[in-house]
Amino acid sequence: MLKQLSELVGPVLIERLTLALNHVLASEAEAQARLRPHAGRVLQVLPKGLPALLQAPEFLAFRITPAGLLEALDEPAAPAADLRLELDLSQPARLVEAALSGRRPSVNIQGDAQLATDIGWLMDNLRWDYEDDLARLLGPVPGHQIAQVIRMASGAVRQGLAALARLIPDRPAP
Repeated sequence: MLKQLSELVGPVLIERLTLALNHVLASEAEAQARLRPHAGRVLQVLPKGLPALLQAPEFLAFRITPAGLLEALDEPAAPAADLRLELDLSQPARLVEAALSGRRPSVNIQGDAQLATDIGWLMDNLRWDYEDDLARLLGPVPGHQIAQVIRMASGAVRQGLAALARLIPDRPAP
């Protein structure tokens, strides 16, 4: 049943993920400039070590568009990947804690060296400016106030997850 639900919801989530990634890419001209020379190249994301309860998509790949954005690909129509990104999802608490603190998650990158360099730069430097989005939606003052609440809450969550991560022993590499 979980697999059937995943098959139904998966494509919608991938579509939303693609929109979110493109929103972040479009907000930073340097990000698009770094991706434009790689137009037509394919990135494949390989989630590894996901807890059994959660289902990762069987196939997650993106083609870089001439505009420097991403287009989700369907498995049957996908060409061979130019770059593979293996994400270690075996310790979700540490992953969330790293994301909240702005650190790069544990990623193994294989493939084209120049594309890997540019994707690495994006992972190190590109962040979602949620305060700007809130300000556009609600106005500058409410947007700033809500962003402050989010920062305080994420700081508390980050501290809690860091404490939890210290309690969980490291898994040996497979």
